Amino acid sequence: AIFSITSSPTNEKYMEFSIKRCGSITNFLHFDIEPGQQIAVRGPYGNHFPVEDKLKGKDLLFIAGGIGLAPLRSVINYMLDKRDDYGSIDVVYGARSKEDFVRYDELTNVWPSQKNTRVHLTIDRAQEGWTGNVGFVPNFLKDLKFTPDKTVLLCGPPIMIKLCLAALIEMGFEKKQVYTTLELRMKCGVGKCGRCNIGKKYVCKDGPVFTCDELDEMPDEY
Repeated sequence: AIFSITSSPTNEKYMEFSIKRCGSITNFLHFDIEPGQQIAVRGPYGNHFPVEDKLKGKDLLFIAGGIGLAPLRSVINYMLDKRDDYGSIDVVYGARSKEDFVRYDELTNVWPSQKNTRVHLTIDRAQEGWTGNVGFVPNFLKDLKFTPDKTVLLCGPPIMIKLCLAALIEMGFEKKQVYTTLELRMKCGVGKCGRCNIGKKYVCKDGPVFTCDELDEMPDEY
């Protein structure tokens, strides 16, 4: 996601956004906006990860690639603030290099210090000073040998989602255990323009969060 709310709703003092620099508007937000300047925020729209019911009490496996951690960070911090409502938390996160990790200090110091919470990091290629795992996330998942009694939240580039889902199925997981997100051609955000429909579903209204078995019911357009 280019724009992601990354702070937890339990933080009532302010909201944090992660915004990837990739065009004129995001360049403005990165370089030209000044402290105190007012901006308007529209949204969020659609659904969300069901933290208030279906995920409660579950052992959870978060899988992220690249900036895919940004939308998951909000969920993880929400659960850590309400730690007793959830089971074990494992975070598997892959990036191109150590410098590409989002919130590296939080990943290595803050989250692993929480109760029953583990963070597993991997980078695509070896680099000087890196002593952790080297390799792509789908293979890393197999090496970690997770048992299929966890609920999975998966976010990243489409090819990574596809390969991670194949790895999870090989490990014994069912598609209904895996939540993921789609971000397809969204424009209006309220289901009027028709840019993001996949069959009868609108990513902006019915999503962007779907279980992977729900994706099988849609035309193969994503």
